[in-house]
Amino acid sequence: MNKILFRTLMIAFAVIFVVSAFFIIKHYAEESRNENDFNELINLKEEILLKAAAELNGAGDENTPAEDPRLIAYRELYSRNNDFAGWIKIEGTRIDFPVMQTVDDPEYYLKRNFEKQYSVYGTPFIDAGCNLEDYDNLTIYGHNMKSGAMFAGLLDYVSEDFYQQHTIIQFDTLDEIGEYEIVAVFKSQVYTTDPGVFQYYLFTKADNKETYDEFVSKIKELSLYDTGVSAGYGDKLITLSTCEYSKQNGRMVIVAKKIVKTS
Repeated sequence: MNKILFRTLMIAFAVIFVVSAFFIIKHYAEESRNENDFNELINLKEEILLKAAAELNGAGDENTPAEDPRLIAYRELYSRNNDFAGWIKIEGTRIDFPVMQTVDDPEYYLKRNFEKQYSVYGTPFIDAGCNLEDYDNLTIYGHNMKSGAMFAGLLDYVSEDFYQQHTIIQFDTLDEIGEYEIVAVFKSQVYTTDPGVFQYYLFTKADNKETYDEFVSKIKELSLYDTGVSAGYGDKLITLSTCEYSKQNGRMVIVAKKIVKTS
């Protein structure tokens, strides 16, 4: 009887081990595949960019400068997927991704890659309520993956030292190249009716200067540290949002304002 019980237990443990190993291998294989998909896309963008730069070499003059080759690369990506809205990158981090927007299906890219195939990584996307042609603030969502992929790097901004080394966010659209300097770094929550929780994600277009100033004042108040940067009515903002697990439905939020280039 003991031998039968022993064999039964051994078989059960073996089955559990095999099943567990299968899911672990599947998990890491999926992570690897998703990272490869994004790396291939980054490489494709760079290839297009280099080709465009070569074709533009010598073009333009002092009065009419040549077009930035990055815009040519983005148009090529848009031709492959019309949901493509721009590209976000933070130098010195793993954040280097296309950004999508689907107004009619707001969370379409929550679990899809650039090719519209299922992906647990998803693809960063702009809030459907944001109008790229007329906005005060664009909110961009991305997953916080345990592997450190996607927007997980935003959690490093809890450190002011890290912020000091990564103060600029590059966010380009199909029409222009943009650099943004960080105004505030804070934690918040979503899916809550608590009136004390700041609903940062609702701010897209200010009705007036007062509304804009109230938003900026609140994010500065919530900021984990003083960045020394503020924003005034008329400044374009982007807000990056990802999951943060110190509270239920917690979010890590970075707000940055567009740097206006002067000639």
